[in-house]
Amino acid sequence: MKKRLVIALFLLILFTTINSQQRFIASQFDLKTIEIENNLLLKDNDIKNLLISFYNKNLLFLNNNEVKKALMQNSLIESFNIKKKYPNTLKVKIFEKKPIAVLFDKKNKFYLSEKIDLIEFRNLPNYHTLPYVLGNKDDFKIFYNNLKKINFPLNVVKKYTLYATGRWDIETKDNQVIKLPSKNYLKSLKNFLNLKSKNDFEKYKLFDYRISKQLILR
Repeated sequence: MKKRLVIALFLLILFTTINSQQRFIASQFDLKTIEIENNLLLKDNDIKNLLISFYNKNLLFLNNNEVKKALMQNSLIESFNIKKKYPNTLKVKIFEKKPIAVLFDKKNKFYLSEKIDLIEFRNLPNYHTLPYVLGNKDDFKIFYNNLKKINFPLNVVKKYTLYATGRWDIETKDNQVIKLPSKNYLKSLKNFLNLKSKNDFEKYKLFDYRISKQLILR
């Protein structure tokens, strides 16, 4: 009986020691440091705050999908790469969306990315001269992609305006206004691009294509 008691006590001490060692070893992989790279618009702390719940979690068992869910809460993040740097560091490489316009849709204001995704509006110092879009995201996406198809010089645009009739106006940085018809507007835009090569192009500030087969210049 006494011998059995001694053996039981020995096994209890042994397993307790093993479990303590296992917990100690596992704790060496708890996340302590998050390194951010490749971000230009977002501050490091903006990103780290999204990941604050992962600190002190075991790096070995860190769920990438949970990290993705946390990061994609910020609408400026296009994608990212993560790399575990053992024993306790997570490296996050950020790929940001590039704003190409500012959308005013009713009372809402957003940046639009190159893929015409909505980006939460905030003060971005290098993006104060973006063109304005007065309209909605879905209609502008179609219009914008059509402009790219004909190589329209998007860098000259100051404002895009969508009207209730479904037609667009384009205002350039030189204060020229192109009034487009609601249908077959690509033909009108191609005509405008052709006129750009004419010597007297600059003196006109209004290019009105709203009446079929007519162009009014002022």
